[in-house]
Amino acid sequence: MRIEAQVPNSSSSVSPLVVGLKCCCPRCGKGKLFSRLLNMRERCDQCGLDYRFVDTGDGPAVFGIFILGVLCVGGALIAEFKFGVPWWVHVLLWGVLTPIFAVFLLRFLKATLIALQFKNKAEEGRLAKE
Repeated sequence: MRIEAQVPNSSSSVSPLVVGLKCCCPRCGKGKLFSRLLNMRERCDQCGLDYRFVDTGDGPAVFGIFILGVLCVGGALIAEFKFGVPWWVHVLLWGVLTPIFAVFLLRFLKATLIALQFKNKAEEGRLAKE
């Protein structure tokens, strides 16, 4: 099994959208990206790609907050003003749906940003090559 220290050659990388939907390796498209719900693996179990280059930061969470905020607030407004549901329906509906949507949206966004980072060979800025 090969271990690579830097961002590897991404000429044969998988589409970032496919990686986001399948949560798979950005190089081979077969290995798993997460070991549990949102925990990253150390490397791909199929092609051996080392995931140490991954640094999505707060990007997935920020995008997720914006997207989920629009969907949940919009849904709550529609439910309230179009259907006139009682307050306890809002609590049940949005108290259950929001965390479920949040987890799956965060998985999708994190995997997509990892694939984009891999494809574009994005790394920390430096003044000179080491």
